[in-house]
Order: sequence, then C-alpha cells, then structure tokens
Amino acid sequence: MKKILLILSLFPIVILVILFAWSLLTRAQSAAGIVNGQLTPCPDKPNCVCSEFPEDVAHVIAPLQLPEGGGEESLAKMKQTIESLGGKIQNSDQTYLAATFSTNFFRFTDDVEIRLDADAGLLHIRSASRAGYSDMGLNQERVGQIRAAFEKKVSE
Repeated sequence: MKKILLILSLFPIVILVILFAWSLLTRAQSAAGIVNGQLTPCPDKPNCVCSEFPEDVAHVIAPLQLPEGGGEESLAKMKQTIESLGGKIQNSDQTYLAATFSTNFFRFTDDVEIRLDADAGLLHIRSASRAGYSDMGLNQERVGQIRAAFEKKVSE
C-alpha cells in the first residue's frame, strides 16, 4: 500500500519534469521557413494555421491585406506588432519574418511566420506549435490578436 501511495505521489512530479524537458527540446528547434516560395504547409495535426493554402480547410486562416503604400513598410509594422504582443523576432528580411511566442507556464515555443506577397497585396501568416498535437485553438487566437493589433497600427 505504501508503494502505491509513493508511486501515486511521484506521478505528478514525473509528468511535470517530462513536460519541462519537452519544452526545453522545443526551444532548440527553428521555424519551418519558406519552401518553394511559400510558407510551409501545416502538418496533419490541429496545432497550426496558415493562410498560404486555402485548400487545406482544416488549417486555413485568412491572409492580411496590405494597406495602401505597401510591402516592406507593412512588414516593418508587422515586426513592431509582433514584438508588442510579446513575440521575439528570430529572422527577418524584405519578404519574410519569423518570430517565436512562448506559452506561459511550461514555456512551449510556438512559431509565427509572415510572408510578404506584394503582387497579391497580402501578408500570408502561419502560426504553429512546435510540440504536441492540439493547441486548443491558441494559434488561431494568436493570429486574430496579431491581425487586430496590426490593423490598429496601420490605421494610426
């Protein structure tokens, strides 16, 4: 009986240690990046949203419209927007931006990527969790927050 109680009392500690270790492993990874001139498609898990592939109805989210005046200035405003929401810029150039966000408790890392499509007048966006299967809608919610904050910054 004492062994069972000991095992049951250690079980939550073991789970916490595993989750923290998993979190540390995700921090060593990097964003998916650009493949064939587009953001990487989402994996077959519900922890990712992407505007680049409208045929992927399980993961699709609307791209952001470029305001008048366009591209590189909009990407600079997007960079400011992401930083204001707690994101950390990992990589950026004239057409691409990669940032990370961390979850509150376990510090799991999520990637947000933006690709400027100046010809179409769009900013394509991808938000994905590096770990786990489901994100309980967190990435879709994050894109909504980014969209609202970006639109507010552009209208200022």
